[in-house]
Amino acid sequence: MKTKDYVVSSGNVFADLKVSNPEEALLKARLAVAITKVVKARRLTQKEAGKLMGLKQPKVCDILAGRLTGYSIERLMRFLTLLGQDVEVTVRPHRARGPAHLQFVMA
Repeated sequence: MKTKDYVVSSGNVFADLKVSNPEEALLKARLAVAITKVVKARRLTQKEAGKLMGLKQPKVCDILAGRLTGYSIERLMRFLTLLGQDVEVTVRPHRARGPAHLQFVMA
């Protein structure tokens, strides 16, 4: 029986794909997932979500589809607050081995 070759992930698909600024890309993706979850949980249409976030519907569609070029981490966090979510940023000394990193935890 032949086994398949595979590569163990680093835990960040963007780093594995050698995307520039992989930690930032992962954080932006996680923020977009959080926005998507809020929109779905509140059963908002894209137009309704856009009104709350100050965006036109096609821009909401882009975010929900993960097309995040042109959106900063700060802007995505602002969208979450406009959708009624608290966003907390915690800064602490790095304790683990390896490089320091950005982390996003959603409650």
